[in-house]
Amino acid sequence: VQLQASGGGLVQAGGSLRLTCEAGRTSSNNGLGWFRQAPGKEREFVAAISWNGRYTNYQDSVKGRFTVSRDNVKNTMYLQMSSLKPEDTAVYYCAASLKAVAGTGADGYRYWGQGTQVTVSS
Repeated sequence: VQLQASGGGLVQAGGSLRLTCEAGRTSSNNGLGWFRQAPGKEREFVAAISWNGRYTNYQDSVKGRFTVSRDNVKNTMYLQMSSLKPEDTAVYYCAASLKAVAGTGADGYRYWGQGTQVTVSS
């Protein structure tokens, strides 16, 4: 499974961005997730979605602000980010698990895309 994330950029606090993760053909059977890594910090879980989109999971700090979704026809996952805060600034990565319902740990994901930078100014 090859993954490519895009859609990052510079936005003011309170603004919105939508990240896109283009995944390979076989990704429709995989749980997918978003992680982020800020400078000097460890990579952290952001959101995950099951293979059929029925189940989602979020880090507490993004609940109510971020929405993860997927389109298995287009082999694409999205992360709609709203009410962005400066602490959301990070490189965002998309990842695919071998399981249909992926968890929150990075170890549970086999395939990773390159990151896309999100910068939120105050």
